[in-house]
Amino acid sequence: MTASPAPAVILTTRAQDASSRIVDDILTLVRHETSSYDLPALATGLDLLRELTVERLGRPDHEQRHPGGECGDTLTLTYAGSGAGHVALIGHYDTVWPTGTLAGWEQPGASEDGRSRLSGPGIFDMKTGLAQGIWALRLARESGAPLPTVTFLFNGDEEIGSLSSRPAIEELARKADVTLVLEPSAHGAVKTARKGTGIFQVTATGVESHAGLAPQDGASAITALSEFVVAAAAVAAPERGTTINTGLIKGGSAINVVAGQATAGVDIRVSSAAEQDRVDAELDAIKVSDPRVCIEIDHAWNRPPMTLNAASVPLLDLAREVAREQGRAPLRDTAVGGASDANFVAALGLPVLCGMGAVGDGAHAQGEFIHPDTVPGQTALVAGLLGRLAEPLRG
Repeated sequence: MTASPAPAVILTTRAQDASSRIVDDILTLVRHETSSYDLPALATGLDLLRELTVERLGRPDHEQRHPGGECGDTLTLTYAGSGAGHVALIGHYDTVWPTGTLAGWEQPGASEDGRSRLSGPGIFDMKTGLAQGIWALRLARESGAPLPTVTFLFNGDEEIGSLSSRPAIEELARKADVTLVLEPSAHGAVKTARKGTGIFQVTATGVESHAGLAPQDGASAITALSEFVVAAAAVAAPERGTTINTGLIKGGSAINVVAGQATAGVDIRVSSAAEQDRVDAELDAIKVSDPRVCIEIDHAWNRPPMTLNAASVPLLDLAREVAREQGRAPLRDTAVGGASDANFVAALGLPVLCGMGAVGDGAHAQGEFIHPDTVPGQTALVAGLLGRLAEPLRG
């Protein structure tokens, strides 16, 4: 008598059979642009995402839409399971790309090793992960295994700090036994450590004057802010994992006026709380050459550093076991410089894995892409995990 295929093999085969449909759903989401700053586009994008989820999984047992105010709304959809466990699947639908980017986007050719690529604004970060997460639950259901209750959380402000959605994320994480974040993988590796982030606003207030008639009466906020930006860059310590990038500068009122005000947006990444303290102190200590200019710094630490906490170790071990059962290469974990909503969950001491989504590259860069041949494997990995989490994870 021929032995029946193992459940893990069947799940992988079903994911492969559904691959073209999953990719179609990915492209459907990518074709609707969802810039973090375009509220109408975010609203219709979330409606599209909800519609797609309902088409694939049916109506949820519970849903709630959290108004985002000046940010995109957050949507939670809960599907009751047959087991005692509860898993949160978290992903953001906003992207860094301004509305209209898609029109000029070019598809890249195959990579040097001949693997095909699909590209589009937000395809890697992170609309592929959204579609894969939806299909993971569908495939897990079709396997007939006991399943946990699954709650999807889709937020529209992750790329700008999750300022509106953070309370909903933390509330869900506390209710769930496990959180899986569908952010892109690191070339197939899950992400168990991420840097903390600061989104600082720096304001320089000087004295306006006529640039030709009385330049000596003015105190240039732009000049002072430029001095600050250069000094702030020197506070970075890449060897300690600390980077500082001034990404936005605005200032002045006219070309012939000594600038009375200027502002800068500064992105800061750190690997430890000690580095947060050092950066705060050293930025506060910066002096500019003209004492008439006042420098004010809004120390807005957005996400705490993420490390592999004790609660997450059993979850990582389980993910590796599932990968092994599915015949995958050993599942690696890694630390990365970017932050995500997993940082919030890890800081609560709760079990979380990030990077459960796409395999590709180029996040936030023109030409970001995925390898479509990895879509079935990544979907099956999440589906397999769901099938093992019908009972609460035990450390």
